[in-house]
Amino acid sequence: MAYETIIVEIEEGVAIVKLNRPEVLNALNSQVFNELADAAVNLSADDSVRSVIITGGDKVFAAGADIKQMASLNAVDVTTTDRQSRKTFHLLENMPKPVIAAIAGYALGGGCELTLVADVRIAADNAKFGLPEIKLGILPGGGGTQRLPRLIGAGKAKELILSGDIISAEEALRVNLVNKVVPADQLLTEAKKMAKKFAAQGAVALRLAKSCVNEGLRMDLEMGLEFEHKCFALLFATEDQKEGMKAFIEKRKPKFQGK
Repeated sequence: MAYETIIVEIEEGVAIVKLNRPEVLNALNSQVFNELADAAVNLSADDSVRSVIITGGDKVFAAGADIKQMASLNAVDVTTTDRQSRKTFHLLENMPKPVIAAIAGYALGGGCELTLVADVRIAADNAKFGLPEIKLGILPGGGGTQRLPRLIGAGKAKELILSGDIISAEEALRVNLVNKVVPADQLLTEAKKMAKKFAAQGAVALRLAKSCVNEGLRMDLEMGLEFEHKCFALLFATEDQKEGMKAFIEKRKPKFQGK
């Protein structure tokens, strides 16, 4: 697929997926979701890609859904479009590689929900976050009412969802919405640094560790522990496990092959 609303670049095992609709502040529409879904599938299958960064550039992440497109929808239409965004978010959230959201400027509505599917969020000091859908007479329909409480707790999530308030990067850090805040001119540099740190690890262990967290959140504790145990044992059948432990004993850096 030739992309028009996103740009995908790969360097040193890190894929950078950049939203590319600056004329509308990277508003999310059907085409964006289709292209993000395609990129998620392709990058998941590309063994040369070890980690992924999603960004909107240094001005804005995504100011929300394309309201002009949404305004004319009826209940039947919106069921289809909502299913499309949910599929895309599911593919991104469950990529078998670490996903980092590098966020500058506004990340509102669907843009904020897009950041929630990442494994790690790094914010520029000019970033702003919010779910203002309530002010439009609707609610967050891209997973915001479910992912946000799991990330920052029900009380604070309800405050943001029910008020539609927009918060600063520093407040987002305080409530654990983001992992770190950096100067705007260092955002992509910091994201790449973290992505390369992830990329240096064994690909199979990365995939299973991420799966343990994601799947465990959908289970009770006992089931989650059992799932973790099976993944842990499975890794002892990999070449990476043998190389990692051998390298530790020999006091050298491991050379993981993703096998």
